[in-house]
Amino acid sequence: MSDKTILLADTFHESFIPQLKEAGFNCVEAYNWGAEQIIGSLKDMVGIAIRSRIPLDENILKQAPKLKFIARGGAGMENIDTQFALQKGIVCLNAPEANRDAVGEHALMMLLALLNKLIKSDHEVRNGIWLREENRGSELQGKTIGIIGFGNMGSAFAEKLMGLGVTIVAYDKYKTIDTNHYPYVKQVSLEELQHVADIISLHIPLTDETRYFINDNFIVCCRNNIILINTARGKCLSTIDVVHHLKRGKITGVCLDVHEYETTSFEKLETVPEPFQYLIQSSNTILTPHIAGWTHESNRKIAEVLVRKIIQLNL
Repeated sequence: MSDKTILLADTFHESFIPQLKEAGFNCVEAYNWGAEQIIGSLKDMVGIAIRSRIPLDENILKQAPKLKFIARGGAGMENIDTQFALQKGIVCLNAPEANRDAVGEHALMMLLALLNKLIKSDHEVRNGIWLREENRGSELQGKTIGIIGFGNMGSAFAEKLMGLGVTIVAYDKYKTIDTNHYPYVKQVSLEELQHVADIISLHIPLTDETRYFINDNFIVCCRNNIILINTARGKCLSTIDVVHHLKRGKITGVCLDVHEYETTSFEKLETVPEPFQYLIQSSNTILTPHIAGWTHESNRKIAEVLVRKIIQLNL
């Protein structure tokens, strides 16, 4: 087998394989392989391209002595033991810059749909119900948007909001925001964001530090009644706590593209427990199936970004 063989555990844009072959790589397509077959074949691979199909933990990576890189088709890296990979000299690549615009647009779309009761009114009209006063919406202009996490996704959401007459504040524990590039964004402490925000949008990775970042205590500390948006990871938010405050009116609306009860592959919900049933039945929620970064354009851009980064490794 070639010394430049890559295992493709998940499908990517149609341009992915031709670009890799042009760069001298041999591609093994393992889309229909089981986890055991994928793991067994890693001993011969210089790289693996994956989305979220299987976790690449320490035990699996120990069985891949030739592995030089892991290419993750997306932004999040929580299904990869990145610390152990680093110890083994395995480079972990992802492509958050490729789907940032898709995520930013999706977050804005959900917010506007919620404020203007778009899903509810569309459903009613299709069923012969014509209610105008009951579907009176609220404008985004004049509201304060709090963005938590100002990496690729958070900054893209801020860019989409620019020009809509909103005040944008952002909290990022690990980054200083470039005020020359983002003069319309004010970087604040988490406490100040909780004090001023009408709408809070999550754009943080899932780590031990951010698991259930949005919980009862966080919500109680918010001065205003708030709308929550989550296009990050489902377990960054406690569904039980969010539903509790949605029932009380402290949370007035929820836009969720990611869900606490998703499987690790993001392909379906593991269960539909009572808190999620409430979200399904509520008219103050917008729910989508982890598709914020899942556009045709982002699919192509992810392939292009990963190929460029793989080539830059000079293997």
